[in-house]
Amino acid sequence: MKTLLLIRHAKSSWDDFTLSDFERPLNERGKTDAPKMGKRLRKKNVKIDAFISSPAKRAKKTAEYFIKEFGGDAEDIILVSALYDAGTNNFSETIKEIDDKYKSAAIFSHNPGITGFANQLIDKANIDNMPTCSVFAVKAEVEKWKDFSKAKKEFLFFDYPKKEE
Repeated sequence: MKTLLLIRHAKSSWDDFTLSDFERPLNERGKTDAPKMGKRLRKKNVKIDAFISSPAKRAKKTAEYFIKEFGGDAEDIILVSALYDAGTNNFSETIKEIDDKYKSAAIFSHNPGITGFANQLIDKANIDNMPTCSVFAVKAEVEKWKDFSKAKKEFLFFDYPKKEE
């Protein structure tokens, strides 16, 4: 069985308009929400074997907060350039490349692609917008990640910072 978590980066800052979109950092709310959501995931007894992120500053920093909460090191985050400005195909291709030794993987990326991909994963998903730092989780009865996209998925949960616990 494989479990996939799609995590949109935490809230980013628009304070410095001289920065490129790629270089935008997290704002104060993002720096609060990311560790909070990491803790909430850990309390759900979610396991994450692989942390895979867009290399954009805000996505990578969100992944760093999560991996720290799970007892890992930032240098273990797998950066995939195709996850920046990603379309749904980029997500599918990234998932196919995940090492089969990992039973669960978290992908940190951006809108609108991450919302579009989440909606493709299961029939019942009808998410208008994945809020910043939201987590969408599914599992599939497969042994190899390359089979994940065609497999029937089971929805696990959808969580976000402003959702009541």
